Amino acid sequence: MSWRGVLTLVLLVAAAVTGWAVWRQRAPEPAAAAAVARPDYVLHDFELVALDKQGKEAFVLRAPELSRSPDDKTLSIATPLFLIPDKEGKRWEVRSKTGWVAADNSEIRLRGKVEATSPPGDSRPSTMKTEQLNVFPDANKAASAVLVTVTGPTSTMQGTGMRADLATNRIQLLSKVSLSHDPTHR
Repeated sequence: MSWRGVLTLVLLVAAAVTGWAVWRQRAPEPAAAAAVARPDYVLHDFELVALDKQGKEAFVLRAPELSRSPDDKTLSIATPLFLIPDKEGKRWEVRSKTGWVAADNSEIRLRGKVEATSPPGDSRPSTMKTEQLNVFPDANKAASAVLVTVTGPTSTMQGTGMRADLATNRIQLLSKVSLSHDPTHR
């Protein structure tokens, strides 16, 4: 073999070793991160009854789809309907575009066209409408930081920020409050 053949063979081996070294040091595939975000289960067209720490009904949830995160055990829900009992066992109906439930059922976050209707036969019937509502079933409370409209039989209130006691049907608007009252409307 001539010196040119030996030189060609050495250069081919050097190129192969360099290529192998570069291939080994490339960045890992991002597909591994996508696999972690996958839910550990998904429910379709279901009804779920969640219990509080005393074993009493905290809320009932109906929705077309629910998925549970394997990382933090939270629930993500599409177009949920929550039925939340008041102190007499009658249920508030709360609907929205999306919902999120904490792993321990202590907090529900509702987003997009949220509407909460007081229980049927309530002495002071009311409907709350907002874009964001956080519900705390254990405490039977709800809160919002954005614009809320509360409609009753003879009045409509609007304000930014709200706290509600679902057990007593007491709603408090926090700022920029306006009220229209029509005592003849029933």
